[in-house]
Amino acid sequence: MYSMASCDAACDAAPVTATADTPRPPTGPGPCIVSASRRTDIPAFYLPWFMGRIRAGFVRCPHPFTGQIMETSLRLEDVHSIVFWTKNGRPLLQHLDELSDRGYAFACHFTITAMPRELEPGVPSWREAVAAFEQLVRRLGPERVWWRFDPVLLTAACGIDDYRARFTELAAALEGITERCYISFADYYGKVQRRLQTAGILAIDPSEVAKKVWARELAGIALARGMRLFACCEDAVVDGSVEKARCIDAALLDTLFPGRPPAAKARPTRKQCGCSASRDIGMYDTCPHQCVYCYANQGGDRVRARWHQHDPEADMLVPAGTGPGSI
Repeated sequence: MYSMASCDAACDAAPVTATADTPRPPTGPGPCIVSASRRTDIPAFYLPWFMGRIRAGFVRCPHPFTGQIMETSLRLEDVHSIVFWTKNGRPLLQHLDELSDRGYAFACHFTITAMPRELEPGVPSWREAVAAFEQLVRRLGPERVWWRFDPVLLTAACGIDDYRARFTELAAALEGITERCYISFADYYGKVQRRLQTAGILAIDPSEVAKKVWARELAGIALARGMRLFACCEDAVVDGSVEKARCIDAALLDTLFPGRPPAAKARPTRKQCGCSASRDIGMYDTCPHQCVYCYANQGGDRVRARWHQHDPEADMLVPAGTGPGSI
């Protein structure tokens, strides 16, 4: 979901063998980290469904590459922590008490880029997003809500100077309410290139040297506002001021939530990924934000069709195998 550089962990939950009436077995040797979700914005659009799955104690989703239906236990004893990913955290506010009362530990990646509408047509304005971010921090604390300025997508109409100005303004607005900022530079998968071309947007892929110089500049701006800067799947820009990102970070989650069994160890999902093992419970082609750069959506018609097929009472986000070319 959140950028073309965001790594999507293949769901490693157990294949479904039980019936709906069978007691749910644990899905692994120990509590897992649940990712909700790199593939779609569950906090913005699907929280009634998510909370229903929490109460039911399990969730199903198709493997993103094979289509095999996989099951993940959401019972408290099987969940180390939940990592949310969103561009609109406001709907999450009304469910924080129930999640906490049930004993779940959770944190949130919150993406705010202030990109033009032609790139992010469905997201809230950056001022609305910052207000929601601040409300989440008041409830959870700055150590559990992390800012993503992700991806950096340079175009003919939106260059380095534009991004610098936006980053500077956002960092000032978020000063004192978060400790971490995650960045990545856009990767141009085939479907992303096609969407950009259809929209008439000319994307620019900077050199590794240019990325490193610019990442270092952003790190300086972030540091002045009390934040550390982390680069996701961008090892070439990592240096003393730019740290390697571990977007699903077992060590950090263990620190945030002591007293729980240790979280999973590192399990990179692609080159330069620093993530720990997790189980993502989202599905592709289900995010109505319709960001042009998103690797997890193929196109508007497909997303709209799947949105209409969503059942908040179902055990999967949308039925598997629905829509043209779907898994």
